Amino acid sequence: MLSIHDLKKHYQVQRTVVRALDGVDLEINKGECVGIVGESGSGKTTLAKLILGVESPTSGELIFSGSTLMPKRAKALRKKIQVVQQNPMLTLNPKRTIMQTISLPIRIHGSSNRRQTRDEVAKLLDTVGLAPEIMDRYPSSLSGGQRQRAALARALAAEPEVIILDEPTSALDVSVQARILFLLRELQQRFSLTFIFITHDLSVVRNMASRLAVMYRGKIIEAGETRRIFAAPMHHYTTMLLSSVPVVSEEEQLIKPKWTWTRSLFEGEERHSNGCAFAPRCPKETVECWEQIPENRSVGEQHSVGCYHPNLR
Repeated sequence: MLSIHDLKKHYQVQRTVVRALDGVDLEINKGECVGIVGESGSGKTTLAKLILGVESPTSGELIFSGSTLMPKRAKALRKKIQVVQQNPMLTLNPKRTIMQTISLPIRIHGSSNRRQTRDEVAKLLDTVGLAPEIMDRYPSSLSGGQRQRAALARALAAEPEVIILDEPTSALDVSVQARILFLLRELQQRFSLTFIFITHDLSVVRNMASRLAVMYRGKIIEAGETRRIFAAPMHHYTTMLLSSVPVVSEEEQLIKPKWTWTRSLFEGEERHSNGCAFAPRCPKETVECWEQIPENRSVGEQHSVGCYHPNLR
């Protein structure tokens, strides 16, 4: 459904080139949920912006259902690719009622009849677990969970094929998070949606995504089935990332990846590497790592890693 080939996005900041994305390759199939994880600044949100057509890539290719995605076609694609952001107040105009916000894509892409539009908004609100009566209220009068449900309803109003979920639960408390995640699973099955789930919360993505792509400094350094990556991460950065996930039981603690490197994670971070970006922080770095960027290679069925010295088990 969505193919990403050697995608790059570079920004000129004074005399420095910031490589926000530096050669991303990813295949996303219809009906699946792919998790994109990594620390802040790894390129997750930049990738989302390029898929949405908000920004133009420096180079590379984005193909959606056989057609090349270009920013000039963003308006035509808005119906097929929607986004739900971390803060629903960025999606819900505080000066518009819920009815006005959700009805906008309906009026743009379909009905112009006011009565029919109102009925469709009521159905969408019911779909996401909200009472139709709230459609005449403003976002400020809703709780955080209600606002996120309304944002989901707005995304569904355009009848999309793909929804990008950019940290959709990070601003919510744990109990509300669980209900929103349950709702997302229901919606995916009911409407055969494809989800791109961007998050830093590994415990959430573990339960939501069937496949995982781990990003670091603008690159996907490991990708594969979520359960396999959590069970046996190959890249040392992935190991470090997963070792930070809190666990409850002793059994989980025993199988949890261990990060035993004693050097400060940021010691030598200013040292520039012409090769692997993780070399300054890696316990297995060699001269080769510093001099040449490792290509992603297959280490199992649908499992790839960009590392010269992966954790092969």
